[in-house]
Amino acid sequence: MLIQLERATRIYLLGGEKIYGLRDVNLSIEKGEYVSVMGPSGSGKSTMLNILGFLDRLTSGRYIFDGEDVSSLSEEKLARYRNRTIGFIFQTFNLLPRMTAISNVELPLIYRGERRDVRLKSAREALASVGLSERMYHRPNELSGGERQRVAIARAVVGSPSLILADEPTGNLDQATGEEIIQILDSLHTAGNTIILVTHEEFIAEHADRIIRLRDGRIESDERVR
Repeated sequence: MLIQLERATRIYLLGGEKIYGLRDVNLSIEKGEYVSVMGPSGSGKSTMLNILGFLDRLTSGRYIFDGEDVSSLSEEKLARYRNRTIGFIFQTFNLLPRMTAISNVELPLIYRGERRDVRLKSAREALASVGLSERMYHRPNELSGGERQRVAIARAVVGSPSLILADEPTGNLDQATGEEIIQILDSLHTAGNTIILVTHEEFIAEHADRIIRLRDGRIESDERVR
C-alpha cells in the first residue's frame, strides 16, 4: 500500500470560523494505481492534494505513506521526503522563467545534492521521454503552452518519484494539446508510476483506473472504471 489516510481531517480557521478542507476521510491507494479526483470548487480537492504531497498537515487523523506514518514528521524531514518521493505537475507549469528547460528539469536533483553530470544525464533523458530533446536549451517564453507542460512533466519524473500529483495539468491548454498531455500521463502510468490527477473534465478523469469524487471535504463516491 502506498497511501493510507485514516480519519484525515483538515480544519482552517477563518475569522474565528472553522472551515473544513477534509472531514474524516479514509482512503487507500495502491502502488501503480492511476486515480482521478473530482468535485466542485471547495470540495477538498486541493486540500487533499496538498496533504498527499506533504505541502500541508492534517489537523487530526493519520497519513501513512509507503508504510511510514508521516503525520508528525518535522518540516525539515517532510521537505526531504517530498523532494525524494513526490513529483508535482501544476496547471500553471511553475517553471522558472530565466532558466532553460534542462535547468528547470534538473532542479529537484540539485536539491538532492546530485553531481552535475548525473543531473544533466537524468534531465536529458526526462526531456527526451516527453519529446523535447530539440528544445531543452529554450527558456519557457520560447516554448508553447504544451511544451512548457511537457517540461513540467519531465521535472516531475526526473528523480523517479514514488507518486506523481497532477493538479489540473490541462487547465491552461486547448483541448488537442491537453489530450497530448494526458497521453503522456497515460504512458507514465503504463510504465508503472502511481498517479493522482485532479481534474474538472469527465473525459480526462476517465483515463484513470479509479475516480474519487469529493464534496464538502468528504468522499462522495469512489468508483473503479477499469
